[in-house]
Amino acid sequence: MRRLVRLLAVLLILLAAAALWKREEITRLMAVNSLFAPDHIVHNFSHMGDLFLTRPLSRGDGPVSPLPEGPAAPLPPEVADWITARNVTALVILKDGRIVHESYHQGTTPDDLRISWSVAKSFLSALFGILHAEGKIGLDDPVTQYVPALKGTAYDGTTVRHILTMSSGVAFNEDYMDFWSDINRMGRVLALGRSMDAFAASLKDRAADPGTRWHYVSIDTHVLGMIIRGATGEDIPDLLEHHILAPLGLERAPYYLTDGYGTTFVLGGLNLTTRDYARFGQMIAQGGAWQGRQIVPRDWVDASTTPSAPNGAGYGYQWWIADGATPGEVNAQGIYGQYIWIDRARNIVIAVNAADRGFEDDGVAAANIALFRKIAAGL
Repeated sequence: MRRLVRLLAVLLILLAAAALWKREEITRLMAVNSLFAPDHIVHNFSHMGDLFLTRPLSRGDGPVSPLPEGPAAPLPPEVADWITARNVTALVILKDGRIVHESYHQGTTPDDLRISWSVAKSFLSALFGILHAEGKIGLDDPVTQYVPALKGTAYDGTTVRHILTMSSGVAFNEDYMDFWSDINRMGRVLALGRSMDAFAASLKDRAADPGTRWHYVSIDTHVLGMIIRGATGEDIPDLLEHHILAPLGLERAPYYLTDGYGTTFVLGGLNLTTRDYARFGQMIAQGGAWQGRQIVPRDWVDASTTPSAPNGAGYGYQWWIADGATPGEVNAQGIYGQYIWIDRARNIVIAVNAADRGFEDDGVAAANIALFRKIAAGL
């Protein structure tokens, strides 16, 4: 009995030591499991830096670029109900580069750095366009030219263009509500501080031949980040700071989520204020120009926001083009209701942050786009 007691005591000590050693990983894993809980989601989406490993980004040393106020927008009456129904936390609307509506909800503030989720993909597309124009990466080059570690994986035989248009053919389950889906396994990789690069390299199966089928696969955007790193020898944060963030004149220095190796979560881990999301959208609305400077090449803005994915999908180079879109209408879109909706012809930008747990319900995304169009029509 004494031996058993001693053995149990030793086991308890070892378990306690292991728990202490892995405390941060366990805390992050618990955070992932409660990230979208109804009583936590709004707070979490404005405080992701408290839950995950992060990398601060510099906004540069320049002044904050102006976002002057314009005349208040006459919003459709259903906007108020929509804000409640979709658990909107922030709404900023620009017309001709001027703020015509700005509101914050659910206890959030203008200074909150809010998680982008997949809106971050469109930022990476803009960065890619700059590097492509500099001749550093070719659209039809094989992925393995820049990322040899992906030889022998499902990405062997794909091109950069396949990655940009989400037509890699890689077998990947993007079901956010399935605990065992690939996207949620990836989330646990991030939470536990493991390697996102290794996760991408672990994917061996294909669901289709490269370039033959559009299928939204978030890990493709991580591979796009691997391509950029391989082509330039630089980290994404350094490149993004130099080429986009500093020229934009952001209000607050943003941050990225990272894995345990310091690799940025480029497919969804960017955190900015809603006004700064709007600044990025306005730059795209102006054909890549901002404050008298061409930040992103105009021809890349045109090409990346034009549907180019196979099977007639409304998807360009990491940008969405919704059904029935008029020329110049495009949006960046993230889970739980994050949007930068742009109407280039009317020079209107609508930036939305939300904590919408019903974002995948039938008709929600289409209704959001319809409301954005109605708002724009009345400006």
